[in-house]
Amino acid sequence: MQQLISLFGNVGNMTWQMAVMWVIGGILIWLGISKKMEPTLLVPMGFGAILVNLPLSGAVTQAGSSVTGPLDVLFNAGIANEIFLLLLFIGIGAMIDFTPLLSCPQMMLFGAAAQFGIFFTLSLATLLGFNLQDAASVGIIGAADGPTSIFVANYYGSRYLGAIIVAAYSYMALVPIIQPPVIRMVTTKKERMIHMRYNPRSVSKTAKIMFPIFITIVAGLVAPNSVALVGFLMFGNLIRECGVLKSLSDTAQSTLSNLITLLLGLTVASQMRAEDFVNISTILILALGMVAFVFDTIGGVLFAKIMNLFRPKDDRINPMIGACGISAFPMSARVITQMGMKEDPTNVLIMQATGVNVSGQIASVIAGGLILSLIPML
Repeated sequence: MQQLISLFGNVGNMTWQMAVMWVIGGILIWLGISKKMEPTLLVPMGFGAILVNLPLSGAVTQAGSSVTGPLDVLFNAGIANEIFLLLLFIGIGAMIDFTPLLSCPQMMLFGAAAQFGIFFTLSLATLLGFNLQDAASVGIIGAADGPTSIFVANYYGSRYLGAIIVAAYSYMALVPIIQPPVIRMVTTKKERMIHMRYNPRSVSKTAKIMFPIFITIVAGLVAPNSVALVGFLMFGNLIRECGVLKSLSDTAQSTLSNLITLLLGLTVASQMRAEDFVNISTILILALGMVAFVFDTIGGVLFAKIMNLFRPKDDRINPMIGACGISAFPMSARVITQMGMKEDPTNVLIMQATGVNVSGQIASVIAGGLILSLIPML
């Protein structure tokens, strides 16, 4: 009997906060499997959340123990020094085709406009009592760019890293649910039915090769702290477009991205421990992250509407494409395309939406770099 009691003695170390984290982990797994929302990230994150919140879990370092948990080892080796994130950016860059953007360069303006929510939320979080560094880490959630959110929060050593990670990836996965009602709220049916001309310019191979080099140089001059983020993203695109590194491009797009995503999803869960996660601050961060995401969407849409004031009536912009200026590529472009065809089956916005969406990928990374350059570490 004594041995039986000893065997199940660890149950007494369980807390209600741990049970809450099991539920959160289960929800993330459910969203990934049943709803197919970013399953490559949400399933590992959800399972990891359960893994680290078992009483005296050997997956993470326990207080007073001389044994370092494997997830903490992975965190220190891959996330604390940003290596996982930068390697993932190579894979993301190799997946992106910038041709729609290069054939219509003015789409880059929408990517910039759709970062409004980041800076609005940064200001709001500061007013609510967060220090400037934590406020910046929370604001970047609005870009719907998980790796950049982690990079910024980790750079500032934010104590809210776990909540920021969950918010960034959850909202990125929930783009099809969040963006449509927000867009409908700030547009009319007539605006959503606007047909856009698509007269793409031919883009030479030389232009495709020079583009990532040019963007890296410009970003490095304007926001030096963004060089690692932008540089690794653009390097991935360079190996895609140069035409002589197909095997490296294929590896970056598949094997490398899948491996890093797998490790990243499990590893970030080490920051989702109940004692640090289940509190009022986490709820506030999730709410502020939603504000950032919504205002990024609204910022892009309103910018398009302002541009229409100065354009001929027969050459207006469908304001919905402005919402694609967030970094959730290509999910946001698909959502806007579906919304356009729902209003009018003949209204296909896929190329314009994709052009804005890839510009948002660049803009969100540069916005993260600007924050790192403008706001000093503690």
